[in-house]
Amino acid sequence: MRPTPHKALGAGALTVAAVAALVLPGTPAAARPAAAPAACTPAQTVTNGGFENGTSPWTASSPTVITNRSGQTAHGGSSYAWLDGAGSTRTDTLTQSVTIPSGCSTATLTYWLHIDTAETTSSTAYDKLTAKLGSTTLATYSNLNKNSGYVQKSIDVSSFAGRTVDLSFTGTEDSSLATSFVLDDIALDTSGGSTPPPADSTRTPATPSYTVSLSSDTSGTVWNGHESVTFTNASATALSEVYLRLWDNYHGSCDAMPIKVGNVTGGTAGALSVACTALKIDLPSPLAQGRSATVGFDLGITVPSGADRFGHDGAFSFIGNALPVLAVRDSAGWHLDPYTDNGESFYSLAADFKVTLDHPSTLLVPATGTSTDTPGSSGRTVTTATATKVRDFAWAAGPFTKISGSSAAGVPVNVYSVSGISSSSAQSMLSTARTAVDAHASRFGAYPYGELDAVIDNNYWFGGMEYPGFVLDVVSTTALTHEIAHQWWYGIVGDDEYTSPWLDESFTDYATDLALGKTGSNCWSSVSWASSAEKITNSMAYWDAHSSRYSTVVYGYGKCALHDLRRLIGDTAMTKLLKDYASAHWYGVSTTAEFKAAAQAATSTDLTSFWSLHRIDG
Repeated sequence: MRPTPHKALGAGALTVAAVAALVLPGTPAAARPAAAPAACTPAQTVTNGGFENGTSPWTASSPTVITNRSGQTAHGGSSYAWLDGAGSTRTDTLTQSVTIPSGCSTATLTYWLHIDTAETTSSTAYDKLTAKLGSTTLATYSNLNKNSGYVQKSIDVSSFAGRTVDLSFTGTEDSSLATSFVLDDIALDTSGGSTPPPADSTRTPATPSYTVSLSSDTSGTVWNGHESVTFTNASATALSEVYLRLWDNYHGSCDAMPIKVGNVTGGTAGALSVACTALKIDLPSPLAQGRSATVGFDLGITVPSGADRFGHDGAFSFIGNALPVLAVRDSAGWHLDPYTDNGESFYSLAADFKVTLDHPSTLLVPATGTSTDTPGSSGRTVTTATATKVRDFAWAAGPFTKISGSSAAGVPVNVYSVSGISSSSAQSMLSTARTAVDAHASRFGAYPYGELDAVIDNNYWFGGMEYPGFVLDVVSTTALTHEIAHQWWYGIVGDDEYTSPWLDESFTDYATDLALGKTGSNCWSSVSWASSAEKITNSMAYWDAHSSRYSTVVYGYGKCALHDLRRLIGDTAMTKLLKDYASAHWYGVSTTAEFKAAAQAATSTDLTSFWSLHRIDG
């Protein structure tokens, strides 16, 4: 993803249509289950986090803090917590005692935050909100973090296991110009016991194959049908369960889920967890190494309003991360991290998809993979998209304007524009895409995904977003070159985007510089760390708590570190290193440790001090 400097939540009111027979049992629960049963009962330890049951057990500095009065709106329900907003010197507090069980290895604090302000400065934090557990400051926000809607924050608080501490929020406002800090749907999910993870580090379930058939309503915002996935257990440790990631439930609530799964076959659906973005499916019997299984289910998707990576901008729908995909289990156990819109949480293995989309013929439906259209029932078209060795599948639907061409190397490129994008801008983006796909292929290996689709809308709050063979972007040469580079760094060479976001974003921004003829000269000289804990290799849990630094460090410092490595080992060695590394991890998964080892093998210079200087750990 290519983030914009100041994000605003692009989704408006979420409208979820009822889907017959797609009501899933279970309640929100854990954040990251252990690899095997352990002495931990997953729990959500914040009481009345949505403020719908009055004030208890919260302690507030004023009776007006927990409210349903006009002037602000709730994220869910009718009540919320409103701190400050007076436009005069004021301190508001909100506190609740929470207990984090000692038997649970994972604890994640989440809350939805909206900030609006009358301050006009772009540089001074006059009014502040501080989140704490006990005496430890978890995060600080200010008038500089203003946004047009709620944004969910997620913080790892596992280090507090076994303790009872006060969860507190403190808002301070100076003598003029109001800033409101509005909180809702606060939760602290715990899970994971002390049982060791699997003895082997094999990633599983392996070689997934997804078959999907969906039909849309007249607008292309509601899709219903069926999905199945066949997979193999590659690990010596038997699989007793699998997890489906229902990522886009982040864009709704557990009471109104945009992604609904029901009528599961091939296993038994368990409870939803991680804010209803993870669904456990218990297999009928443990699946031994080398054995395969198939899980099927009915699927309902309702696209919310907003020019988001999952949302609709008027008549144009963008449907990213909507298909449930299998979570990965490796030596760390099941990866069930929370969704983040600050970057990405996605970690999946290369898979095959065959997706059939039945839709009105008035809508064009660009999608991951290679598509063919056939006539459907009266006034409808069936688009069948086939993709091999991809990590996800995305599509869009709307009355787009489409132009097409091919790169010099023969890659078919399509640009789909929403209304309001000029023909000259669309042609410019087509030219950029044709050039960029060949530039990246020459450095990292031939583009393997057949065609490349770019969907252009200048209203995207996030700038741009990558999916296999399919990108969302604003009109920007740099942003589109960046998203296309992600076809290699995330798409072909995969990584755990929540744990190691630098492995796709830093490498992609470095590739973008190379494609645009930028050398990164002296860019490392401007590095200034915010704290001793700040590192290029930090996870999204850290960056969600320090969101103002994410782009600076992961994109900026990360690509500058790679430019510095190139200068240290030489252009020829660096070029060979990245091409060989991509080849060695083609359709696989990259880790920081593997890249560091490959870089060291590419030079006789000891890189120990280089990694330390550039804060690249792992």
